Order: sequence, then structure tokens, then C-alpha cells
Amino acid sequence: MGQGSSNQHASKRSREQLTLELAQRFQAKCFTSLELYSLRDVFKSLADQQDSMRYIKEDTLARFLEIPDILGASPVVFQMVSFLGSFPFLQDAPVILEMPQLIMVIVIMTERYRRVLAKSSDRTKLLFKSLAVFDRKASEAGAASPEEQPADLKAPARSHVIGFAVDEAGDDGEPADIEDEDDDLVITAFELLDINEAVKQGDAPMPYGAMIPADNFRKLLMLLLLAAPLDPQESLSQYSNRVNGAQLERLRSTAENVLAAFVDAETSPGIKFAHFKRNIPVLCPNLFKGFNGLFEHFLFSKNLDFSKRHDVKPESSPELPTLAQPLLTDHGEILHEHTLSQISLFLPGTDLFHRVRLLYSGNEAGFSMGSFEARIFNWRAPTILLVRGTRLADIPDGGLEASFAESLPPKRFKSGSKSDRLTYGVYIKEPWKHTHRECFGDSDTFLFQLEPVHDVFTSSSINTEYISFTKPPGNQPCIAFGCPHPKPTQSNRKEGMFSLGAVSLLLNDSFEFGVFNHDYRSRGGAFHTSVTRKYDFQDRFQIESMEVWGCGGDAEAKAQAERWAWEAREAEARRKINIGSGNKEADRALLEMAGCRFE
Repeated sequence: MGQGSSNQHASKRSREQLTLELAQRFQAKCFTSLELYSLRDVFKSLADQQDSMRYIKEDTLARFLEIPDILGASPVVFQMVSFLGSFPFLQDAPVILEMPQLIMVIVIMTERYRRVLAKSSDRTKLLFKSLAVFDRKASEAGAASPEEQPADLKAPARSHVIGFAVDEAGDDGEPADIEDEDDDLVITAFELLDINEAVKQGDAPMPYGAMIPADNFRKLLMLLLLAAPLDPQESLSQYSNRVNGAQLERLRSTAENVLAAFVDAETSPGIKFAHFKRNIPVLCPNLFKGFNGLFEHFLFSKNLDFSKRHDVKPESSPELPTLAQPLLTDHGEILHEHTLSQISLFLPGTDLFHRVRLLYSGNEAGFSMGSFEARIFNWRAPTILLVRGTRLADIPDGGLEASFAESLPPKRFKSGSKSDRLTYGVYIKEPWKHTHRECFGDSDTFLFQLEPVHDVFTSSSINTEYISFTKPPGNQPCIAFGCPHPKPTQSNRKEGMFSLGAVSLLLNDSFEFGVFNHDYRSRGGAFHTSVTRKYDFQDRFQIESMEVWGCGGDAEAKAQAERWAWEAREAEARRKINIGSGNKEADRALLEMAGCRFE
């Protein structure tokens, strides 16, 4: 009877009352008293007023978050917040951004909702819905070939917000791409408020053809890559140098590489939920981390900046635009600030931003295993190896290419993409070492591709053939990832021919050529196959640049510097040994130590 009475009481509350009640629970559990005071102060300073309603407009939000106009991402972000503000009654979206709605947006964007809705922590479906367009015509066009697609895919707009263009779903006879049931977060919120079915009236099913427009997602990716290193009290305008000139082109190119993992923009107008849900956990688990720092700006009022001296007159200390500290202290040919943000999509940003340093560059130190070893093997923290090259033609051009082709198995798959420019990488958690008999590495090792398609190949826990480093004159000198260790006992292998793993990257000993192999139908490799490219492919390429970056702080750098200094002292001591200096007994003892015998 108590439960029935509670449900009857809940049914008498309006949606506005329920939304307000949930907002009050969020603000009590998710914000400190100082943060709540700051939020109210910020909202008061930003809000427009119409009659008794105070709300935030799109241009006001974009100006407060300092989203660069050049990115064109402001309408996309406002579409998201207009949808998330309707939580948990998503069928009411888009909503006007009043204070309760803003609280919903902040706790979802910063993931603070977990303090209240601890039962469910997955917001993937909710974020997809906030970005999706429901356009049946566009969906049909996406299924057709590019030449069959209509020129105009736009449906009549229901509001000024891009993305809420709706074409009424017809009876297509096909299942919806996204499940019709409520989101886990919505269900948990309803349970928290003790709302019965009559009150919540179900979440309106997603119309057929729900997708995220490729252009919208591209703009959002550029913003998220820019905001990836953002701290809560940092201003996005501090990274203004990353959206100018050549840097802007690099940002666009990086975003295109990530977009290619979700959709072929040439043949499909948008991203379906099944693809979105499958790719995010593997390829970009940290994709939306940039929103954490961006939306926590609402919790820091400038009126509460305790770092300012109250005895200084405003005119004597004008505010000047400042630039953030460089994300990279060293300059590389492959790794720049945008690719570092791209890597932070699947590695923790706290291990990357301001914390990686260039250990080895082939174009500076020389493309040889000796120079590689001298600069890498003393680093006692994780490393990131990056290699960039140009795809080799199917028919070898010249003796070196032919020799490399002969060292590989004759079975060759088609190329992984249309682009001739390729960038692959490896994350190695363990220190480097020689592999005389067996491979090294652990389950935290994984392969990835940055260009032209963003992809991640996680490690297997069964096959441990992660990394091999074999120098001349050993068996088949090379650096290989995911390949069987070269052993003389492999009688079934042709002399001088490498053995490639199902998912593997191999660099020859001169660092002139490399090959990435992806045998999708094979099983049992050291690395899992791609979650987005479900086919066989192989990329053979000529290496143009190769870099290794060390992850770690000052302690790791100091330890490596001390090791280098010790080796330099040892080398200098060896050079000072002078046979025949006049001390015959010392010379005789030294020669005997070297293996010489005297009668």
C-alpha cells in the first residue's frame, strides 16, 4: 500500500515539479555550496529575461564557453544542451535553458550525475540522441549509392536549432536503428523520483532514420580535440593559436581522420547509433572528456576569484589575453598538439599533456636500430612509438622495395584506405629490451592508427607475442608488434621471410619499410581486429618519419639523464685506456683479461 500511495502522490506532480525536484537533488549532491553560489551568480549574469522567465540563449552560451566561431560548433553544442536540459522527460526536447535545465546539462556534461544516479553510468545513448537528426529521407539516401542520393537532404525545420529537423517516420518495414526503450539514465531517474508509468508516459520512440549528420559531428570533433586538455579554470581562448592558419588545417585534418572511423562522409550523410555505440568504448572512450572542463566553467564565478587583489584598481591591471602553456615541450614531425589530443581520445590526458618528451627521432638521430636502442632503452616509463610513411605500389619500384616484398609472405590483402599517407603507432607500457628468445610487453600494449583512419587494436590476453626487438646478427633483425618471435626452429618458414601476425606492425632493421597486416578472418593474434573495418587489409609503406615519445614526468627524465651520464663516463674511461704507456705489468694484466696468454 505504501508503494501505491507513493505512485499516486507522484502522479499528482507536474513534469515541471518533477524536473525541479530532480534538479534540487542534483545540486545538493553534485555541487559544493561554493560551486552552487558560483553557478547562480554566473546564471544571473548571463540570463536574458522575458516576463518572469530567465533563460540563456545560444549566442550567450557560445560567448561564455568561448567557442571559436571558425569551428561552427556553437549550434551543435546548443542542440545538445537544449536536448539534455529536458532530462528525464526527453520527449519535451528542445527546452528553454532555465536554471533547472542548466543544472541537468552541467551534471550530465561533467559526469557528476553519477553521484546521484549511481546505478547507471552510461550516457552514450543520451549523447547520441542529443546529437541526432530524425530524417527518414536522409536515412534512405544514406542507404543508396552516392550517385542516387538526392541533392537536398534537409527536412523542414521545427525550430531554429540545427538537428531538430524532423520528417515524420513512415512505415518503412525496417527496425529502428536505436532501441525504443528508455535510456538507462532515464530509467534510473524515474526510479529515483518514484514515477509510475502513467506519469512518465514512456520515452517517445526514436523515429526511423535517427543519425548524427557527418558535418555536425565533424564540427563537434574539432571542438572536442581543441578542448581535450582544458582544465576547469582554463579559458578555451588560451588555445586560440590552435585555430589559426596552418594549425587550423591540422585540426580539420585530425578531425577528418577521427570522423572516418565512424562514417564514410562521401557515401553516407550520417552516423547510426549501432556504429556510434560500438566505436566509442574502443576507439574514443575519452571523446567527451573535453566537455568536463568546458562546462565546469559555470561553477567558477569571476566574482569569486580570490587570486585578485582588492586593493588594485581595475584600470591599473588590464586583462590581457593569455596563451596556455605548450602541450608539447619538444617538437616532432609526427606528433603535434592536435595528434596529441587525438591520442588522448583513448589514453588518459593526464599522462600526455605537458608530460611527453621526444626520446628518438629518426630524421635527427638516424634510422638505425643502434641509435634507436641508445635513446630508448634507458627510459623506465611507458613510451609511444609513431611511424609515418607513404604507401608502396603493388609492383615494387627498385631493388630495395623488391627485396622487402620478397621478405614478406606472398599473401597480400587490399589496402586499408584510399589515402597514400599512413600513420601508425604503438603504446608500450613496459621498458624496452632485447628479445633473444621471446617477446616482451603486457596486456596494456596496443596498436593504433592515426591517419587516414582513426583506429585502435587492443591486446589479447591469450596470445602474448606483443613486441620483439631483434638486432643483427640475430635471426631476421626487425622491430615487430604482434608477430611471432623469429626462431631458428621455424622450419616451415622460408629462409629470410618474416612471419606476420593476424594484426601486426613490422618495421625492417634499416627502418626503410614497414607493413601493417589486418587479417580479419583470422583469430588468435596478439591484438584484436578492428571494430569498424571488418575486412582484411594490408598496408605496405616506405617510412618517412619515426618517433618515440616518453610518457612521464621529471623523475623519469632525471633517471634517464643519469643513465646517459653514466654511460658517457664509462665510454670516456674506455677511451683513456692506453696500451703501451710504459707500465709493462699493467699492460700485461690488461691483455690477459682480454684473453691473451703469455709463455
